[in-house]
Amino acid sequence: MDTPIRPLDERDHEPVVALSLRSWAPVFASMEVVLGPSGVFERFYPDWPVAQRAAVLAACTDPAMSVWVAEVDGAVAGFVAVRFDRAERLGEIHMVAVDPDHQRRGVGSALTAFAVDRMRAEGMSIAMVETGGDPGHGPARRTYERAGFTAMPVVRYFAAL
Repeated sequence: MDTPIRPLDERDHEPVVALSLRSWAPVFASMEVVLGPSGVFERFYPDWPVAQRAAVLAACTDPAMSVWVAEVDGAVAGFVAVRFDRAERLGEIHMVAVDPDHQRRGVGSALTAFAVDRMRAEGMSIAMVETGGDPGHGPARRTYERAGFTAMPVVRYFAAL
């Protein structure tokens, strides 16, 4: 599938926020299950849709971020936000999401490949993306592994205080 990808425009903000919230609902549900009745999830995300809306809009409007959208049939189907650390020559996929109606059709892979190509074009020597180890992040991990990323095992522990 050839997915057209173009720079984010201000008119894309609301569609990107909406698709992100739909896309990440299962991820947040998975994290809530993984964290269990510890109270940690509720403290991190007392209202995750509000927090994620703000985070997505921050990424879309941050001048240090480069953001692109994928279109399917003329509608925004996904987005990727990339940060370039020129001093370290490190490109980071800061945020990526695909509308659930367009998942498993190559849109996430196209956005990931596009981001990596942009990193190369900007002179980056390392590409990085961070994601969760819970079941809800499984599709993202598979996308990154297919794109050639290698997982760096990290363990974070949390306790509610």
